[in-house]
Amino acid sequence: MTDYPHDEVEVPSLDRSRKLATIALIVAIVCWIILMVLAKIFPDYVWLIHILMLSAEAGVVGGLADWYAITVLFRNPFGKIPLPKLLRDHTEIIPRNKARIAESMGRFVQENFLSPTVVQSSLNKIDLSLAVGQWLQQQQNSQKIVDVVQFGVPKIFEFVEQHQISQFIQDNSIQWLKNTKFNHLLSEMLRAVLDNDFHQEMLQRGLDMAHNWVRNNPERTYQLTEKLFYELGVGTLAKGATWIGIDVQQRTINAFISKVEQMLGNPEHPWRMQLEEQARRIMEQLADNDSELSIQLDDSKNQLLESQQLVNFIGSSVAILCQAIKQDLEQENSGIASNLHAVIMQLGQNVERNQAVREVFNQRFSQIAVQLSNDYSDKVIRFISERIHEWDSHEMIDKIETEVGGDLHMIRVNGVVVGAFIGLCLGIFRALVEHFI
Repeated sequence: MTDYPHDEVEVPSLDRSRKLATIALIVAIVCWIILMVLAKIFPDYVWLIHILMLSAEAGVVGGLADWYAITVLFRNPFGKIPLPKLLRDHTEIIPRNKARIAESMGRFVQENFLSPTVVQSSLNKIDLSLAVGQWLQQQQNSQKIVDVVQFGVPKIFEFVEQHQISQFIQDNSIQWLKNTKFNHLLSEMLRAVLDNDFHQEMLQRGLDMAHNWVRNNPERTYQLTEKLFYELGVGTLAKGATWIGIDVQQRTINAFISKVEQMLGNPEHPWRMQLEEQARRIMEQLADNDSELSIQLDDSKNQLLESQQLVNFIGSSVAILCQAIKQDLEQENSGIASNLHAVIMQLGQNVERNQAVREVFNQRFSQIAVQLSNDYSDKVIRFISERIHEWDSHEMIDKIETEVGGDLHMIRVNGVVVGAFIGLCLGIFRALVEHFI
């Protein structure tokens, strides 16, 4: 791959180059005229003057030829003078071919920058996630992100806090919730839990926590059982049973512990199986929009959303939370900003250390980039072509001439100098031939 220098190349000034080219051409013309006069005045030196005259003539021809070649790129140098079709069709080259230039630029960008093959090849050469991780680890870079958050989030909250905007968001959110069927979402979530046996792990952890708590808090457990019995209306009966030596509450606690231990030690315990079976029945009912459970869920959701008190409570809670976040971010020593800064830098370090994660990120990002290139490159190219088509021809010419005109007019200077040098060589060659033949 070719390495290009990063130093900025000085672009010749258009006006300076144009003036220099014009001066060079005028000098060549004046020299040519002066030499013609000197040939008459000094006939004894006519051989030398002819050599210099040929050099001047070649300089004039070279300068005029390059002036014509450069001018016809942008405009017609003959104005309204009638020209043969051959000459007329080869003036104003850039304006006449604007459509072709647009299509060519579009194809060039597509073939060299946006084609899936080029995107894939470019991304395969770099470890993008490593570069991102290293970038995030730099304190000044993570601080830039934090600064954006500190500046942007309060502005967003200020915008949302406006009554019309907040009411608009609230109304549309409620309408969206009303129109959304959550039964399918809950059914799929429950399916994912059951199919991956997450429920077994959750149940195991829950039973283990309950078992340990009851074992470690016997007095508290006894009090809760006593309260439960009284709530159920059997507290007096249980207390009476203690008079004949039967502690119903302790027996209940012992039975609970025994049952929990049985379930902990037996993954195929009937209660576990019944729980899973019941969960699958609920999953199937939620998958059906017309099931009684789905209808009840939808009705309950709508009843909650129609409660103005609940809506106001949620809105007020969100507003209080947003205000607290905004006030914290606006402080010079913001706790949220400080924590975010540490999290971003830690994220960068974790990404750099974990090669497996980087490989997954790179592969996924590459797939997304290739897919986007495949889906949208044509639209990007069409956009570029359309914008070029819409350019005003005069503005386009002025822009191009401003950017490259300085170099083009330096070609005129070169035309005069190179032409004069070639003319001088030819003049010397002719003089030698005439002298020796």
